[in-house]
Amino acid sequence: MGDFWFYIKMGLEHVLDLSAYDHILFLAALTIPFSFKSWKKVLLLASIFTATHCLSLALSTYEILVVNVGFIEFLIPVTIFITAVFNLVYVKADVQHKSMFLHSIATACFGLIHGFGFSNYFKMLMAEEEDKITPLLGFAFGIELSQLVIVISVLIVAWLMQNVFKVKQSIYIIIASIAVLLITIPMLIATFPF
Repeated sequence: MGDFWFYIKMGLEHVLDLSAYDHILFLAALTIPFSFKSWKKVLLLASIFTATHCLSLALSTYEILVVNVGFIEFLIPVTIFITAVFNLVYVKADVQHKSMFLHSIATACFGLIHGFGFSNYFKMLMAEEEDKITPLLGFAFGIELSQLVIVISVLIVAWLMQNVFKVKQSIYIIIASIAVLLITIPMLIATFPF
């Protein structure tokens, strides 16, 4: 059980490490268009992201599917950039009534990419371990707990901006999404594989 808690802690620390902020940035971009009123849609997207993220992490850990690290490192900021652009394109759409199909498909694909990104770090941790299930479950659980912290934090910021500072939701989405884009551009340049 001690190993399980160790890997939960590792998963939490890996995502919440501000020096490796790409995962935080992606979850922020994913959550920006939503509010506590649309928590079911946020929960749906977070669950899809979690499921696909854990799938690719497991596939890579067991070496069923191995993906080029450099390419994944570039695709991660691409997913953040696309998500922020998606927010800007659909800023006028009513979150309560818009279809979640395209959003769900994109989130699933992005979850796979981010899972492969985590797998490199996880495999380094697991170099000497024979039992992969316990560490994999602990690490994945730690990651998911940290994702919950990030999503709730972004929803709180959205609530504060819209209810305390009286910023219109569409303005908040535009400003926050542009900020995400500006932060992501240097990441895209730094990881460009060609």
